[in-house]
Amino acid sequence: PKQLDGRVNVIQLETAVGAAMKCFEQASGVQVPRSRFLPVKKTSDLLLVMSSLYQLENGALTMSPLRMFPATPLVKLGDDHFKKVSNFLSRFGSIPDLLELDHLTVSGDVTFGKGVSLRGTVIIIANHGDRIDIPAGAILENKIVS
Repeated sequence: PKQLDGRVNVIQLETAVGAAMKCFEQASGVQVPRSRFLPVKKTSDLLLVMSSLYQLENGALTMSPLRMFPATPLVKLGDDHFKKVSNFLSRFGSIPDLLELDHLTVSGDVTFGKGVSLRGTVIIIANHGDRIDIPAGAILENKIVS
């Protein structure tokens, strides 16, 4: 068993879908294009889908037509302060505008004010024991903040 937050014991089973299908008679698969599949496994994925980068269109999330290029930004958020959803959410006054973002790396005790815009490559690293607060309305473009 695995303990969640030290309170709940769970048993987690994981297997590849292809391997699991052999357990069912007359099973068949459906190939789904990547454009219809937006996995949210980490808070970095959650940041992307909560941002203005995506819009809900006919029940599906689609890339905003305002984004100049179709590639999804690379986002890396440090586990110490961003791993749990509750901690992640508490670090944002509002979800930053990521329409022009290429790459984001955040490590350490970092918070974001409301209306922040991140563009290009942004790296924010708070050293152990330090805290960085990105002020409301800030525009960070191709910046390293430490």
